[in-house]
Amino acid sequence: MSQWITVLGATGSIGSSTLDVIRRHPTRYRVYALTGFSRIQELVAAAIEFSAKYIVVPTASAAAKAEAFFKQAESDTSNSSNEHSSCSVLVGENALADVASAQDVDMVMASIVGAAGLLPTLAAANAGKRVLLANKEALVMAGPLFMQAIRDNNALLLPIDSEHNAIFQSLPENYRGDFSQHGIEKILLTASGGPFRNKTKSELINVTPAQAVAHPNWTMGAKISVDSATLMNKGLELIEACFLFNCRADQIQVVVHPQSVIHSMVQYNDGSVIAELGQPDMRTPIAYGMAWPERIDAGVKHLDLFEIAQLDFVAPDHDTFPCLNLAQNAFERGGIFPAVLNAANEIAVAAFLAEQISFLAIPELIEKVIQACPEQDVTCLEDVLAADRWARELANTLLPSYLLDR
Repeated sequence: MSQWITVLGATGSIGSSTLDVIRRHPTRYRVYALTGFSRIQELVAAAIEFSAKYIVVPTASAAAKAEAFFKQAESDTSNSSNEHSSCSVLVGENALADVASAQDVDMVMASIVGAAGLLPTLAAANAGKRVLLANKEALVMAGPLFMQAIRDNNALLLPIDSEHNAIFQSLPENYRGDFSQHGIEKILLTASGGPFRNKTKSELINVTPAQAVAHPNWTMGAKISVDSATLMNKGLELIEACFLFNCRADQIQVVVHPQSVIHSMVQYNDGSVIAELGQPDMRTPIAYGMAWPERIDAGVKHLDLFEIAQLDFVAPDHDTFPCLNLAQNAFERGGIFPAVLNAANEIAVAAFLAEQISFLAIPELIEKVIQACPEQDVTCLEDVLAADRWARELANTLLPSYLLDR
């Protein structure tokens, strides 16, 4: 029997890779809904190819564009056999939650980037779905609430980030969140180091957005590529790992591994270190999450160790890349701090990509927002959303003092 899947963020890099895996297994998976933000023509084309029941777009104007693309496709006789006319166009945040929690849906690929992915991913958890988590912000912003929703609704949470997927594969099959019970000493969270791995702080003063998004190993969107360049991505992943695997921040060691072949490791008290290796291709963890506990073809080239020949490991440079420490400190302080960290980072990265602020101003702006943040526990989702709004407002207020001279 086919399984129905909703892909949140279908036109991004994770979404596109997910559709490629589905394409390879057309009798095993069927598309219930696809969502997108700005690449409406691509979204419509994917909906037609996979006979999706629904697409979700952010605004009425985007919906009008989608309807026009559907009509254009209908007028093309070469596409007359496609069942695109049965696809409904939905609009807005509520629609995202609806297609993530719909009764017919078996699994949800949560790959919307940033805070926008929180509510639909939480809706999938509350509906007891198999949640394929590629949106790390859901855990960073609302980790305790999200994990409680998974437990309360018997949802299945499978990490899709390559690092967390590797950790999941390297842990004992019966791991239930207790390091000592399984002889686990630490998680070794690998990082590529990004495009500026060997740069000094003085060499980063004038780097451009184009340089920051040119990741040496992975093909990713602009925002996550900048996060990789600042090491904030690894900081967010550290927070995510703490919630996913029920551990402390000091039980995770970040290891810079430029080849991105070992995706992460788990160290045990008998001296063993278990690692997951593979090509830097997101289709591997995606296929693993979709088919778990089975394994299916993902279309990924096999790893040739003789071709790689060498694997390198170095410690991260915390002085040049302070975002890693900012993230760890935010997790350790708890409460609303991780949500504030994430919101401030999104504002800072957007300003850098718009060439408004420098690369080095990103952590400076984030730190200023965190320094102004009051201590506050998280008791409900509104606490998280209010902290997110507060941090964005403050970051935008502080932004003018970091603007580049023109």
